[in-house]
Amino acid sequence: MAALNHVHFHDLPDLILFKIFSFVTDTRTRNSISLVCLKWHLLERSTRTSLALRGNIRDLFLLPTCFQAVTNLDLSLLSPWGHPLLDYSSTDSILFAQLFRQAFPSVVSLTIYARNPLILYLFAPQWPNLRHVKLIRWHQRLSIPLGFDFLPLFEHCLSLSSLDLSHFYCWTEDLPPALKTYPKVAASISYLNILITYSYTEGYKSHELLAITSACPNLRQFLATCLFDHRLVGFVGDETLLSLASNCPRLSLLHLVDATSLSNARANPDGEGYATEDARISHATLAGLCAGLPLLEELILDVCHNVRGTGSALEVLHSKCPRLKSLKLGHFHEICRGLDSQLNGIALCSRLESLSIKNSADLTDSSLIAISLGCPRLTKFVVHGCKRITEIGFRKFSSILKRTLIDVKISCCEHLNAVCSLRALEPIRGQIQQLHIDCVWKSVQRLEGDLNQIAGNKSIQPEKRLDNKFSSRTWAKLHYLSLWISAGELLSPLTSSVGLNDCPVLDEIQIRFEGDCRQQSWPSMHAFELSSLECYPRLSKMKLDCGGTIGYALTAPYGYADLSLWERFYLKGIGNLNLTELDYWPPQDTEINHRALSLPAAGLLAQCGTLRKLFIHGTANEHLMMFLLEIPTLRDVQLREDYYPASENDFISEMRVRSCCRFEDALNRRKIPD
Repeated sequence: MAALNHVHFHDLPDLILFKIFSFVTDTRTRNSISLVCLKWHLLERSTRTSLALRGNIRDLFLLPTCFQAVTNLDLSLLSPWGHPLLDYSSTDSILFAQLFRQAFPSVVSLTIYARNPLILYLFAPQWPNLRHVKLIRWHQRLSIPLGFDFLPLFEHCLSLSSLDLSHFYCWTEDLPPALKTYPKVAASISYLNILITYSYTEGYKSHELLAITSACPNLRQFLATCLFDHRLVGFVGDETLLSLASNCPRLSLLHLVDATSLSNARANPDGEGYATEDARISHATLAGLCAGLPLLEELILDVCHNVRGTGSALEVLHSKCPRLKSLKLGHFHEICRGLDSQLNGIALCSRLESLSIKNSADLTDSSLIAISLGCPRLTKFVVHGCKRITEIGFRKFSSILKRTLIDVKISCCEHLNAVCSLRALEPIRGQIQQLHIDCVWKSVQRLEGDLNQIAGNKSIQPEKRLDNKFSSRTWAKLHYLSLWISAGELLSPLTSSVGLNDCPVLDEIQIRFEGDCRQQSWPSMHAFELSSLECYPRLSKMKLDCGGTIGYALTAPYGYADLSLWERFYLKGIGNLNLTELDYWPPQDTEINHRALSLPAAGLLAQCGTLRKLFIHGTANEHLMMFLLEIPTLRDVQLREDYYPASENDFISEMRVRSCCRFEDALNRRKIPD
């Protein structure tokens, strides 16, 4: 035993080290491993299977050649973002494409920004064994024949089994003819994602869905945006759903959403909770869909139009789809009658582990309790736009599921504001890991007013009374927090008044702002108070999304603030947080499609002294980007116009190609402390 004390980790056989290194997934950790010694460097490179390539496209001659084992390659993040990777007119382009193949000979999964089809004509022949491809394009489609974008991919990659087009702008008419032209490739595809995330009005018509599914009979996972509105030509109804199940009977994941579901997640139905129109989906069709897809493990139907009386149809899921573990329903009504003589409706799906209910008008506290009793395995629960559930019902729901429930999202529910939501989650406070709530402070403001009246002329401050009312409780395992906040509201009540100030392991937070600043003359306070998040000692990652905030980008009318002042309002105090990664979406002026970093925003971001990664989802002027060089630890910065339509040329975008190169040169010349 004494001899074992002298064994060094470096003395382990290479095979064991190889296995150990292969389990390391964190990129920065792997980079540190590779710097220990030459032996570890070679082992780390030989075990790295996934790589997202960064750098500037002008430096392709510096392409690393030591990652021969990489099978998953991401080329969508090269700088300048969205710029064509190679110039097809140049004779060097073919040589560079071949250089990629020599540097990464084992690639079977590729993510690439294909601004034009010529990119795929260059790269597809280099990796004929590609099995998974994700195409990205936020720029407008060129005037080319239908399906031309996909022809080089289908022509050269005969083993293709997975295709992701969720972030690729194209016409809905493009894909069906391309699949029809290459039937063998279409038959080999088992995963197809055609969710449209770039438009709120476009969706695949019924005949297009049927053409796609008939060409791809071996689909296992199918995700699509479609049209359920019966007033539109090509809407999806009974016949389409039954034919889809008949065309692809082996589906394990079916995800169908209406195009309007992405337009405004906060939009409420009418006063009673119903949409204005009913979908043309019958109970018999829902039952037939379930019966026709016995291998289903995940089902998402976000219809955005009323589907009434669905309880009896959903009961079929339990018997006909025994593998079903995840279910999301949008605008489905009467899904569960509540605590009746016996469990009914969705409460009979006892194997569910994830459940999302959106805009169910008659979902009540009794329904929630029945679901918690009938679905004891739930680990994730999402509820959105359900107006009849209250704190009492949700508290009972979480109490029954306190052994399993770790991921909860509550949004747009009339009787569940921030305070009520957190009180309702008290039974699982010690085990919940991920949480989303709406920062609606009505009850907090009402309580503050009552306490002000009670305090009167007494020496006790209302704030202290408020702290006693919402005593601090520890959320011991909460590591991810997501918040929705209306434009102009403050963040400070989150940590000072509602009892969410003690989260010792919280390391990531996402905040989304929504609202029209043009309806407000001026921010009500001088700052949004991001500095209140200092109470979270491990907070290092933040996504700050002001993209839903609309205002005046250029000249605001007299008495109103432009977007630069709103950015100052939101970002003031961010320098007090010890963030290492930040994704920031600037507010926008929809009239001119303008999303750009302002002078106050650049100055405030430059105060984040611990940032390593900064991704700005918009544009910026070069001189404002130079402010960011004041951040001593900053290593990775990029402007991403990942919204439609992205700027088509340098004359529209503030940050031009040469500007980007100059900024990156200045960034790379600095000495990084670590």
